Amino acid sequence: MSPLLIYQCFKIAIALLLCFFLNGFAFIPKARAGLFSSSSLAGLVTMKKMAEQSVPYSVAIADDRPTVLEFYANWCTTCQGMAPTMEKLEADYGETIDLVMLDIDDPQWVKIIQEYRVTGVPQFTFLDRDRHIQKTLVGKVPRSVMAQYFAAL
Repeated sequence: MSPLLIYQCFKIAIALLLCFFLNGFAFIPKARAGLFSSSSLAGLVTMKKMAEQSVPYSVAIADDRPTVLEFYANWCTTCQGMAPTMEKLEADYGETIDLVMLDIDDPQWVKIIQEYRVTGVPQFTFLDRDRHIQKTLVGKVPRSVMAQYFAAL
């Protein structure tokens, strides 16, 4: 087994544990009701659509707009639950702030994940115009709190 594969497996295991911890083990009732409930499926669809439409990392880092990096995983129910909130915030602030979505399961982002010290998903890292980290939030965050940080950028 290659060291990169071992690292990826370890990273996924840690992210799963953190996601479950941050959710208060809320995944257990969902598993009984069916893994793909309509709300989680809708969140997954929204999240995938947003990821496809998000600003590429290389573009966001090169321009002079503030940036919000969202580190996510398709399997993360908290990420799926945050998708409608992020969609609304992107609609409100998308003209002035770059929203970049980075899938932690994609090996191309390993160095970026390390650089921004991703500790769980979803992780939202707010960067000012000079690419300095202003705030990092992990887990389920109320829209009102997210909006405060979007507005502050």
